[in-house]
Amino acid sequence: MTALRPTVVLIHGLLRSQRSLRTLDLRLQEAGYATWSVSYPSRQLELQGLADWLFSRISNELPDRPLAAVTHSLGGVLLRLLAERLPWTRSVLIAPPNAGSRVAKKFVDLALFRAIYGPAGVQLATAPGERFDLPPPPRPFGVIAGTQRFSLGNPTSWLTHPLGVFGAETEHDGTVAVDETHHADMADFAAIAANHTWILQHPETARQVLAFLQFGQFDHTGA
Repeated sequence: MTALRPTVVLIHGLLRSQRSLRTLDLRLQEAGYATWSVSYPSRQLELQGLADWLFSRISNELPDRPLAAVTHSLGGVLLRLLAERLPWTRSVLIAPPNAGSRVAKKFVDLALFRAIYGPAGVQLATAPGERFDLPPPPRPFGVIAGTQRFSLGNPTSWLTHPLGVFGAETEHDGTVAVDETHHADMADFAAIAANHTWILQHPETARQVLAFLQFGQFDHTGA
């Protein structure tokens, strides 16, 4: 009997909606995957509350079937809180703050930051070397990071770039540093010359997501 192909759950990032993943959603459907996505209240709840909200929707709407995940930014953190609660197969985390966020750490004491990014954004305020103690993502998983430091299309980079939040030697996408995306358990890693906001629309992102979902590794041939 042929194994049931997983439904791909797409989880967007902070301050975004399911529309931000539309390009990837369409590419996945064109490749024959069933997909599921929803806009969750990213600014209103802490991390665990957001994970519980997603768990309720996913478990009710996608019962008794294997799931794969494609996430962006905060979505990857929430996937870690869902790792043992749902039947995941392969997952791709795009620009996830797996080690916390230097940007959140830099601005967390500002009332404007807290008002805009909400309690989940505050929880990401972790500096290098501090503990960001969450379960690992469901294995096997791959991580994609962006490396375009400044872009008019990424408003966060308007601050992080001139203020030197990441330092001159650190690779980053204007919002998340490449080293913040890493996780010791990741099966593979790929870097794409894109900024944090628009990496979801980059054609290389879709190509690598499809490669990992099919083969469990990214395509490093440069095709």
